[in-house]
Amino acid sequence: MTHPRHQHFEWKVPEHFNFGATIDHFADDPNRVALVWEDQDGRRARLTFADLRAQSNRIANVLTAHRVKRGDPVMLVLPRISLWQAAYIGALKIGALVIPCTSMLREKDLVYRANHSGARAIIAGVESASLIGDLRSQCPTVAHYLIAGSARTGWLGLPEMMQQASPSYRAAQTRSDEPAICYYTSGTTKEPKAVLHSHAYTWSHQYTGRDWLDLKPGDFHWTTSDTGWAKAAYGVLFGPWMNGVTTFMYNGRFEPRKELELLARYKITSFCAPPTEYRMLIKEDLKQHRFPELRSCTGAGEPLNPEVIQVWKEQLGLTIRDGYGQTETIILAANVPGMEVKPGSMGLPFAGHDVRIVDEDLNETKDGEVGQIAVRVKPHRPPSLFLEYWKNPEETKAVFQGDYYLTGDHATRDSDGYLWFVGRADDVIISAGYRIGPFEVESALLEHPHVLESAVVASPDPDRGAIVKAFVRLKPGVSKGAATARELQDHVKRITAPYKYPREIEFLDELPKTVSGKIRRVELRKREEERKRR
Repeated sequence: MTHPRHQHFEWKVPEHFNFGATIDHFADDPNRVALVWEDQDGRRARLTFADLRAQSNRIANVLTAHRVKRGDPVMLVLPRISLWQAAYIGALKIGALVIPCTSMLREKDLVYRANHSGARAIIAGVESASLIGDLRSQCPTVAHYLIAGSARTGWLGLPEMMQQASPSYRAAQTRSDEPAICYYTSGTTKEPKAVLHSHAYTWSHQYTGRDWLDLKPGDFHWTTSDTGWAKAAYGVLFGPWMNGVTTFMYNGRFEPRKELELLARYKITSFCAPPTEYRMLIKEDLKQHRFPELRSCTGAGEPLNPEVIQVWKEQLGLTIRDGYGQTETIILAANVPGMEVKPGSMGLPFAGHDVRIVDEDLNETKDGEVGQIAVRVKPHRPPSLFLEYWKNPEETKAVFQGDYYLTGDHATRDSDGYLWFVGRADDVIISAGYRIGPFEVESALLEHPHVLESAVVASPDPDRGAIVKAFVRLKPGVSKGAATARELQDHVKRITAPYKYPREIEFLDELPKTVSGKIRRVELRKREEERKRR
């Protein structure tokens, strides 16, 4: 079941598509603003689509002059600066394969990406230059190192070369099914997987922007994602700009008060942030701020807790609409404007995607039964899906089974067709025969006024197979003693079914997280397994 307005949706992918050439049309209006930018030190910039067209064309010419060709991998290691968009679009214009990397990556990650992809060039921020410069001897395929600043030993200064390059460039006529982007997923137990996307993926994000983010002409949109993540494709680059909408970008540390101040000062109309940020924002006094222009709020990256949705609605009169997607896809399930939001649900399957919940034999589960989220790829494969795990046929074969792409995420479906996230396949806790999703227990803990953050994992147990264990970060000043633990356990028993309560609670000052801010349950689960083996 999809939302009624999407029932007659049809993919009409053009044979050829190049994102850079497409958004260049918006530059015909010289006053049409593409990007408003600010950084932590208060520096500001404003770029029109015409500015962006000229900058991306200059970068395309610089790359071409250095013999970077169609199909050549180009790594982008840039922070949230406007040169990131210009470099991304310039590389797409020549038909290069763009490899977005967050500038938080360390040596091992960068070397792996450069060598696995056979990268021909790296465009890096000033902050990453010394680290990347030390890797030269380990990355034999990289012929060109371009820096987003002044030239220095071993580095070509990209801004200076752009000044000398022509602002005109005819974009390559790339096929829609031709590789365009490769994301490397943050590997938790193995090497990162290389998620290869086509130009049709960039085209498909017009629906992410229009139908989920609810972007309309004249809007001002802010997605807070860092540049290295697929989330930036959803909400910073392809989603808004396929719809010609102005975006905001802030290059600075996440501070809840600062984020609220920017939302108000810039009169943002559409906002998308990960649940981690929303959980911190609702701890602030929201009533101190006014957001009269803000009308659309979305969350993605991990499930959104019902309590967060409730507080945001009470304080601001706005409903955060949760959505579910992966690095391998665009949005797959969402709460779209105009439909009833069931707090805690990821909504209904998104336009153009036949999403099912299936068991281990690929049969659809009954309502309320836990199964794996699967996307039907036969007889029609959505163009929004990735092409393959690049250079890894075994992993590709493992996720494309029968008529489906298997996401590796578990969920249930209710009688109305709404999907409810349970956890990654390896996150689900089986305790005394009960299947328990960590997200539900974490949400219950978050509703307690003492709790700032929580993570729930399986802890091996000789009698039950596993028990539910919670790692909790408390608010400042709250006692970390046994009495607090008992209070939280009783609270979870009241909020959820009694068998789901955490039989063990450990208090931590910080929870381990990926560089994108997601809690690393896998690390906590391993820690428990090792502890119980001793």
